[in-house]
Amino acid sequence: MSSEENVKRQEKSKKKLNLNFPETRFMRFLGGKDLIFGLFMLILIGIVIFIFDQVSYIFKPFIIVFNTIVAPIIVSLILYYLFNPIVNLMERYNISRLWGVIILFLVIIGVISLAINLLIPVISSQIKTFGTNFPHYITKVNQFIDNITKYTVASNFYSQIQDYLNSLAKKIPSMISDYFNGFGSKVKNIAETVVNVGVVIVTTPFVLFFMLKDGHRFKDFSTKIVPPKFRKDYHDLLDKMSVQVGSYIQGQIIVSLCIGVLLFIGYSIIGLDYGLILACIAAVTSVVPYIGPTIAISPAIIIALITSPIMLLKLIVVWTAVQFIEGHFISPNIMGKTLQIHPLTIIFILLSAGNLLGVVGVILGIPAYAILKVLVSHLYFLYKRRYNKYYGDDAGEYEFKNDEQEYIRD
Repeated sequence: MSSEENVKRQEKSKKKLNLNFPETRFMRFLGGKDLIFGLFMLILIGIVIFIFDQVSYIFKPFIIVFNTIVAPIIVSLILYYLFNPIVNLMERYNISRLWGVIILFLVIIGVISLAINLLIPVISSQIKTFGTNFPHYITKVNQFIDNITKYTVASNFYSQIQDYLNSLAKKIPSMISDYFNGFGSKVKNIAETVVNVGVVIVTTPFVLFFMLKDGHRFKDFSTKIVPPKFRKDYHDLLDKMSVQVGSYIQGQIIVSLCIGVLLFIGYSIIGLDYGLILACIAAVTSVVPYIGPTIAISPAIIIALITSPIMLLKLIVVWTAVQFIEGHFISPNIMGKTLQIHPLTIIFILLSAGNLLGVVGVILGIPAYAILKVLVSHLYFLYKRRYNKYYGDDAGEYEFKNDEQEYIRD
């Protein structure tokens, strides 16, 4: 009888709650009583964050540790997405993952050694040639400026520049003294930067080795930690994020290498000086879309202008041809439509991320946006599914894409 009485009491309490807090369809759509619980938890989290902010000095050691390890992890993640398909390919041919990683590292060491032996002498000779010809280039620039100043409008502008340079020359001693006043702190900052770069260079190979060897186990391990009800969503999100970020990193690096090779061939054909150095600069900066190529063309334009106007026309032809090939053949086939980001959106992302985090933000802005886009898209998918459940019979249901239909069937 006691158990039956407890059941009756629970039913009565539920009825009282339902009378006091009527749960409409809209409330059920938002989550019902779970919504109130969620808002309460958010308030508690906000209070905890406020308290921790007041005693933030306690977490300074953890922040230092985080800043130390985050750079090697980010670099290793980029290299992981670049080299993991190669390890997977070797694993398909019955090569164990450990031996596949070892073979890959040996190949990378061999390629780096070969590149150093072949490229460094050429690059160093071009740098020496540039240093030898530098006074000649300065003379040509002065002649170019003198020719421009023959015109009346340009002469006024040139006189303003001269006045500015004269005033700047008078300020140089005070600027030098101000700079050397904080020389000790500047040396300390430079030393810390050098040490951090050294730590990244030394630790990245070890982190990358274990990522390539055991990274595939992270998904299974983390999925087991997640409650069973949410494992399907979690597993699906990880797969989509991995595809989005991996495709972008692999594609962008391959596209950058192709641009560098094509520009080197073009510079060699037209006879542009320092073609190898300029092509290497273009390959590195082209990792950042839209902004990178603009930075890459600037030194080439300067060298071409110093050489001759005809060389500038040749450079424009080469650059136009390379951009045409990259835009119509290389990027569509390598990058595909995985990210599906509008060019204007990419520009806004690069500008915002650059203001927030500098160079690191420019490099990581688009992959971070790809991850955020997957999260938002998945949340929107859950919203559409929930809407169809509660309001689909009233005015029609949301339509799902093919991949979402497969996800629903699963």
